[in-house]
Formats: sequence, structure tokens, C-alpha cells
Amino acid sequence: MDYKESEAFPTQVKILIAGGFGVGKTTFVGAASEIEPLNTEELITAASVGVDSLNGIEGKSTTTVALDFGRITIEQHDIVLYLFGTPGQERFWFMWDELSAGALGAIVLADTRRLQDCFDAVDFFESRGIDFLVAVNEFDGAFRYEPEEVRLALELSPRVPIVMCDARDKRSATATLRSLIKHLLTAVPATSA
Repeated sequence: MDYKESEAFPTQVKILIAGGFGVGKTTFVGAASEIEPLNTEELITAASVGVDSLNGIEGKSTTTVALDFGRITIEQHDIVLYLFGTPGQERFWFMWDELSAGALGAIVLADTRRLQDCFDAVDFFESRGIDFLVAVNEFDGAFRYEPEEVRLALELSPRVPIVMCDARDKRSATATLRSLIKHLLTAVPATSA
């Protein structure tokens, strides 16, 4: 079959889902993805004792050791989003540089019970000039904070959007992704638009 110029390929966009250990990155990618997500979850073993803190996430039994991968097609805009979930444990952060290559933007998931765990992800994207938003994953039983309270606690620029989400819920996850795309479109300099 011959290629015809009228048969354009969709715009492909790489998005990172980042944040601290146990914040819901794998769950978010799984909820949002239209395909069976690829994940590299492994059981937490005795080897992580003293290395990985389970404070606040005592029921967690698995961890991402490389990445999570999912895909979403937005047919009406001819866009395909490729979602890459980063590992949350510090000992796997060396992978973040590789995963961020070519990323258009990122979602930093935050857990208000352990807000300090997302500082490194915020610093990572700020230092590399990758636009991002913060999505507060509203865990059951966690105190609810207003977005501006989270902004102050994280010392975020007013231009960084903050949204509330439930990483388990497909509609909530896709709404968060829509918010990121809108943010990325408004962050594009007028000269390149």
C-alpha cells in the first residue's frame, strides 16, 4: 500500500507521570490508559527494609522498578498521548533522565499526607524546563486542602496549575491529562504557535 500525503500520522505526545513512592503513579497510568498498561511492578522484599520508607503507605506490597506505560488516543484532535510513569523510590531516580527525554510535559502526583515526597519531582521538572502540573491524589481519609494551600506548601509559581484527582478513576485521570494539555498549549510561546 502506498503512502498518500493525505494520510497524516497523529501527533504523538510523551507525558511523564511522576511523584513520590506510593503516590499512585501506576494506578493513574492504569486508569487512564486505553490499552492494557505495561508496568514493572515487583513485590517489596526484605531488601527494601531500611531503604524504602513505608510510613503512611504500610499496606503497599509492590513497587515500580523501571516504568509504567500507557496510551490514550484523542481522535477528534488526532493526538496520541504516551504515558510514562516514573519509579518513585530514590534508588531508581537515575531512570528519570532517560524517561524525560522528549517529554512535552509532566504530571506530578502529590499525596497531602506526605507532601514532601513530591518536592524532588517538582525540582526535577523545574530544573529541566519541562512544563508540569501538580495533581493532588485525594486518598480516602486524607485531609482535603485547597489548591492554593498546596501551592504555598510546595512554593510553586502561580503559572503551575494544581488540580485535584482520584488516580483510580478513569474520568478523573483523563480530566487531569486534559488540564495538562491545556496548560501546555497556553505555555507555548506566541512566536512558535
